[in-house]
Amino acid sequence: MEKYHFIGIKGAGMSALAQVLHDLGNEVQGSDIEKEVFTEHQLRDKGISILPFDEANIVEGYTYIAGNAFGDDHLEISAAREKGYPVIRYHEFLSQFMSQFTSIAVTGAHGKTSTTGLLSHVMNGDVDTTFLIGDGTGFGLEDSKYFTFESCEYKRHFLSYHPDYAIITNIDFDHPDYFRDLQDVIDAFTEMADQVKKAVIAYGGDSHTRKMSYNVPVYFYGIGEGYDISASNIEVLSKGTRFDVSVEGEHLDTFTIPMYGDHHVLNSLAVIAVGYLEDLDMENIKKAFMTFGGVKRRFSETFRNGMVIVDDYAHHPKEIHATLETARKKYNGREIVTVFQPHTFSRTEKFLNEFAEALSESDKAYIVDIFGSAREDAGALTSRDLVDLIPDAELLAEGDIEKLNSHDEAVIIFMGAGDIQKYEKRFTELLS
Repeated sequence: MEKYHFIGIKGAGMSALAQVLHDLGNEVQGSDIEKEVFTEHQLRDKGISILPFDEANIVEGYTYIAGNAFGDDHLEISAAREKGYPVIRYHEFLSQFMSQFTSIAVTGAHGKTSTTGLLSHVMNGDVDTTFLIGDGTGFGLEDSKYFTFESCEYKRHFLSYHPDYAIITNIDFDHPDYFRDLQDVIDAFTEMADQVKKAVIAYGGDSHTRKMSYNVPVYFYGIGEGYDISASNIEVLSKGTRFDVSVEGEHLDTFTIPMYGDHHVLNSLAVIAVGYLEDLDMENIKKAFMTFGGVKRRFSETFRNGMVIVDDYAHHPKEIHATLETARKKYNGREIVTVFQPHTFSRTEKFLNEFAEALSESDKAYIVDIFGSAREDAGALTSRDLVDLIPDAELLAEGDIEKLNSHDEAVIIFMGAGDIQKYEKRFTELLS
């Protein structure tokens, strides 16, 4: 048994990794800010101690895993190094950890968390699989052969990994505070793909994945013809979506998933591809799809007073579009209302027109103040700049949340990657 202390344990990846190591029989604790974060609840449920940041937490006998959000001058990181205790960054530790498994990395600009959650659940329907998901969920199984994990491109952290397989859901320009332009993003993904050992499974409807070079076999997936793994005959049902799957032109099987929207069909194709390449039992895979309950903060639903309250992490225009597509298909005929919190000033400025176009797909849009970050707490624009581009949109302050009560029986979607949940919490409390 090893002893680990996580510096920044409430981070999504850190929380998930802490749970994995705990489940595998190690002694695990961590420290972080005292403000409540949604990732901490699973840690507490497993009895993992969460301490306030303090130099007194740094004692002999632990390996210190440092979150990437904190610099080398953080009081606990610097204290551990001054005392000569082992300190390792999250992505470096994860790289070492996965070497004992057949590993499947899930990466891409959008859809990583949803696909990793689906892959982890479905694979466990047939084989024991340890997993790490970017919604803060992790689970370790001592006898597992497989390890599925979310692999983030930000600051090229995914270049620390050498997985057996990689799923690339798409390539798009994001994180403008780090990447110079789209080509810089493509270069990073190309370098990542060069480190994959067995095969790459990539969305073939993305022109960027098609143009990349690969050192291992690549399987392109998509809807319609022209893909190695394809979906056809898509049918929207009362409780999900049914479609046929073909591999290299030959019918594989018919699958049903309890989700709506083309992006969920695509995510499922990537999962099916892994199962096919690893020769997993397709009957078990089919059954596992139907018991998938989703991941945290991805179209997570609460029902109050005839309304559907949705919590969603969407913070990029394409993610907003996918979320609204799901809402339209699942709740056809209902009013769709979005409450959106822009995330970082640089992203909002870079994609201002795209945000406006995506949010205009809702019946009514409310915009709250921009959520900054530790790297960026001010910018040249405000949420008003976005509101002015969206027909009938309004600014919404936390104290004016009762405005939403006027939307009887609507689907109200709280979207963003910051603290949008405080608005949702206030509204659900008001309804209660």
